[in-house]
Amino acid sequence: MKIFNKLNILYHSIRKELSLFLSISLGIFLFVLFFQPFQTENFDFNNRLLFIAGLGVIVFLFMFLFRITLPWLIHKMPESRYEGVIPYYITGFLIFAFSAVAFTFYLKYVGLINISYYIVFKVALICLAPPVALRLHDIIKEIQQQNESLIIENKMLQNQVEKCEEDILNKTIEFISDTSTGNLNLLVSDVAFIKSADNYVEIVYKENNNFRKKLIRSTLKNIELQISQYTNFIRCHRTCIVNTLFIDKLDRRLNNQWLTIKGYDEQVPVSRQYLLKVKEATGSTKG
Repeated sequence: MKIFNKLNILYHSIRKELSLFLSISLGIFLFVLFFQPFQTENFDFNNRLLFIAGLGVIVFLFMFLFRITLPWLIHKMPESRYEGVIPYYITGFLIFAFSAVAFTFYLKYVGLINISYYIVFKVALICLAPPVALRLHDIIKEIQQQNESLIIENKMLQNQVEKCEEDILNKTIEFISDTSTGNLNLLVSDVAFIKSADNYVEIVYKENNNFRKKLIRSTLKNIELQISQYTNFIRCHRTCIVNTLFIDKLDRRLNNQWLTIKGYDEQVPVSRQYLLKVKEATGSTKG
């Protein structure tokens, strides 16, 4: 079973990396073919293609060896991920070093090319491309995975926020009056706005799709303390507290700001002191 698991890991690793290795090897082949950094007059056209293809094969073999085979051989755990067995910089250096040495011998003994410092320099530059390309691929992959994780985390947080908001809206507020018989119990989602009325506060709420008003003996400051735990209630004026769920839009008229309440004829005043807070709370409202 353990051998089967390791073979399965190898199979999936080859499937995952094969197209990348082929792309990089093809890139090396096309670069050498079109830019001709090495003199290949000793070959006719067909043999030149085979010779240059050999350079691509060298790169492919060392990428396969150090990115798949070696980590697979030294990996002892049955999990499917073993990319971290060899640090990326060691893998990149091994691919670069072995490819450069193999390129040099291949050019000298197969291509019959005189090796000079300039040739070695060009070999080094070409062999540096595969580990750089592999590292860029890994970085892009890591960024994509992080982005996917952040998207999932963001969705989870949004769901939690929506659930909390829903729980809050289903809670009941008890508006406590200065008189023991004047208390009023309402759902958070039903309260539209609250405004002061001399020694009373007027609570405007929705019941059976109709707006109703209720006077209780209290001060707006006391009511604000009673509903302070509910963030959808904001002070918009010294005489008024509004439920942001009922805000339709923010209008400017005669140098004054007014809130339009959804489904309600009366507008609610907004003072300069609370204007910025109202705009932040409503987000898309204008004003």
